[in-house]
Amino acid sequence: MATTALGAALRRWRDNVSPQAVGLPAGGRRRAAGLRREELSQLAGVSADYIIRLEQGRATHPSPQVVGALARSLRLAQEERAHLFQLAGLAPPGDGLVPQHITPSVHRMLDRLTATPVAVFDAAWTQLLANPLYTALMGEWHGSDLNAVWRNFLSSRSRVRPTPGSQAELQAAQVADLRRTAGRYPGDPNLHALIAELRRRSTHFDTLWESGAVGRHQAARKTVDHPRIGALTLDCDVLSVAGSDLRIMVYTARPGTEDADRLALLDVIGTQALVEGPTGRQPGS
Repeated sequence: MATTALGAALRRWRDNVSPQAVGLPAGGRRRAAGLRREELSQLAGVSADYIIRLEQGRATHPSPQVVGALARSLRLAQEERAHLFQLAGLAPPGDGLVPQHITPSVHRMLDRLTATPVAVFDAAWTQLLANPLYTALMGEWHGSDLNAVWRNFLSSRSRVRPTPGSQAELQAAQVADLRRTAGRYPGDPNLHALIAELRRRSTHFDTLWESGAVGRHQAARKTVDHPRIGALTLDCDVLSVAGSDLRIMVYTARPGTEDADRLALLDVIGTQALVEGPTGRQPGS
């Protein structure tokens, strides 16, 4: 089957990444040590059929979002990531754009925190990566809903139980944080398109933006209403990664509590808890 330099590189990198290296079980007999296309599809949120077409040279113009997701899922180093963008005919993300590269050390940290819900966000609060327990707790997001600010202002799909005070505090902190990010990355078109859309569609966001609201989303205590496990009250902490502007969101339960027991149960049943009868997956937060 004819292919392209892009397709050959994707296949080579996929073959060189073991399931264990990306936090997946090895699972059964395998013809090769590397990732199966279905596994890369699961990690990147890209259909397995599209990955096949990319590798076979039948798809040659992937979007920057797809290339970025593939690079993160394959654990590519910064230079390899830039090379993948170039093979796709795209300019590698420059210094003026919100960084979305997840370093190997951050990947390793998530691999070791399997019993803790953890997700990685960029400086615009777009979710880049979530471990299975975070997805089981909060649900699986796609498209615009991957951005936490978008969800909190424009979507009602959330498992986090809102209270008037906590919701107002979170929204003010998110607007202030997004304003700081816009100041650091004035040339990022996607960031400024996000802000413009939020201001156009949410009067409340626009009012907070104009008011110069201050705050920072760093820690909170949240109650999550899970469709199968019930209510869990958890501590939510946001950690910053020096030099990359990444934010790591971590949920923990106080030891010896019913919340800790429910979180442990969720770790056992995993994302099976997302399935709700014939209607498919349930929305998360």
